[in-house]
Amino acid sequence: MRLILYSKPGCHLCEGLQEKLKQIQNLSFELEVRDITTREDWFAAYQYEVPVLYLSNRQVAKDAEEEKESEKLLPRPSPRANVQQLEQMLRKYLAN
Repeated sequence: MRLILYSKPGCHLCEGLQEKLKQIQNLSFELEVRDITTREDWFAAYQYEVPVLYLSNRQVAKDAEEEKESEKLLPRPSPRANVQQLEQMLRKYLAN
């Protein structure tokens, strides 16, 4: 599983969430941080919404088909949530 965090430089909420995600040890996931200032479409979509967190389930297809990726928008965790609370929230969504 992969988590995608849409972020932008200087966003303290983004930085806080990223640090907490890095501290989670009991769940296995890859964290990809996407800087919305690097693409116009990301910036237009998320400029007022960051941090935005998606759960990505990338599936590599057989028979030379292209990779299929489904992304699920996760609810924004409270900036006051601690690492354990964030892990509990993610565990709920990773189980589905």
